[in-house]
Amino acid sequence: MSAVTVAGETGTGRIGWALADSWTMTRRELAHWARQPVQVVVGLVFPVMLLLMFNYLVGGGRGVEGDTTEFLVPGMLALTMAFGLEGTMLAVTQDLGKGVIDRFRSMPMVSGAVLVGRSVADMLQSVAALAVMIGVGYAVGWRWHNGTAAALAAVGLLLLLRFAMLWVGIQLAMVAGRPEMVQAVQILVWPVGFLSNVFATPESMPGWLGAVVEWNPMSATATAVRDLFGNPGAAGGTWASDHAGLLAVAWPLALTAVFLPLAVTRFRNLDN
Repeated sequence: MSAVTVAGETGTGRIGWALADSWTMTRRELAHWARQPVQVVVGLVFPVMLLLMFNYLVGGGRGVEGDTTEFLVPGMLALTMAFGLEGTMLAVTQDLGKGVIDRFRSMPMVSGAVLVGRSVADMLQSVAALAVMIGVGYAVGWRWHNGTAAALAAVGLLLLLRFAMLWVGIQLAMVAGRPEMVQAVQILVWPVGFLSNVFATPESMPGWLGAVVEWNPMSATATAVRDLFGNPGAAGGTWASDHAGLLAVAWPLALTAVFLPLAVTRFRNLDN
């Protein structure tokens, strides 16, 4: 029995049914937080450890004129949004391996509710991670200087990047199919994350490497949020650095436009 049949023929009924199913799946994901608090805490603490390590032990901000902490914190916020991809992949592959998704797909619910629930829960966790990181950043001396509206715009850009990355993670998880394959993706995520301007300016790198770094989607978001927060950043002068705000919107939208339809199609065709 299809969701449309149960909900009726009206558009309002179908929308209500879809929202109810999506909320049910979201509550399921949130219930995992209560049953697996250690995993949630680790996910929140890990980026904090990276921030403290690079700020106090390794050092960062190579090529930066000004406070290196104010340069580092916005970059770490962007990096945190990208590193959440592995958690998304692990959750989806575990459900696939246990046959949970197959059981959901056999039930009279809207087919996309499982993916919507996963994405909503993921975004809520990302908001929590950002709040923790901003609090820790403030504690170590980072400040924003352009007012509340600009700070909220910066948070919006960070969450936009996270939204795009979670759909990348969902698609890769369904392609991989097994939790063990998440490790292979982690090997790729780390170089991409560090091949950015999170820890150093492109001007301090060899020319060819700096050019690659400037066109990294994470670099665009990091540069744009630094500008919005009023923190020190790259010297500018290149098209990518001068149009970081545009790229910080364009890159996530492009990634979402590619991977969201792929993930939805893959989900619908899991039995094929």
